[in-house]
Amino acid sequence: MGVQLNEVSLSYPGTGLVIDRLSARIEDGEFIAVLGASGCGKSSLLNLIAGLLAPTEGWLDVPDDGAAFMFQDSNLLPWLSAGRNVELALKLAGHPKDTRQARVDQLLELVQLGHAVHKKPHELSGGMRQRVALARALAQDRQVLLMDEPFAALDAITRDLLHEELRSLWEQTGKTIIFVTHNVREAIRLSGRILVLSSHPGRILETRRITEDLRRNPAQSAALADELTTILRKEQRKHERTDAN
Repeated sequence: MGVQLNEVSLSYPGTGLVIDRLSARIEDGEFIAVLGASGCGKSSLLNLIAGLLAPTEGWLDVPDDGAAFMFQDSNLLPWLSAGRNVELALKLAGHPKDTRQARVDQLLELVQLGHAVHKKPHELSGGMRQRVALARALAQDRQVLLMDEPFAALDAITRDLLHEELRSLWEQTGKTIIFVTHNVREAIRLSGRILVLSSHPGRILETRRITEDLRRNPAQSAALADELTTILRKEQRKHERTDAN
């Protein structure tokens, strides 16, 4: 069924309007990137979809089982191994004890970490910790996966590798992915559609469909990246002028 938002607005006490009359339909199995400058309400939008916040106005419709969430920080429990971190998510999701280990092994293999099942978080690189966090999110067995700038803190080489792995995983699982980022090239590389938000309050300014032909064409990808960057810079300057006043 995907995710549908209809005229959704969100206000915070003392901050005012954060998201303003946002409407969007995200189809089942779609990979969406939400792109915007800092303070445009991207993370708040994910919190609304996850059910962590309620809209001030409007309504949204998500699958009955809700959505899994992956954050920028892996937030792994440091005293548990990679496998036990994933197993805990399975336990909380209600998986029987006698089936959990096989599922842990399957999920870690899916993110190419089958060899690290017994390693503690401090023994893993940043990219490996994010893979464990992804496996933990997948352990919730939900169709919708929300990702809040999960690769922002990683170096460029590791980020590129995880981009490839995430695209492959999406193709294998058919998940509906809503991926928040402020990185234009990341949005183009990963998604099938980009929603560009305005700066505070967040409204949908632009929607761009990303075809495989465009993704494989360096000139077209660069031209779109330049266009979107110009839009975001304009919005950021507008927001800074508003704050100054």
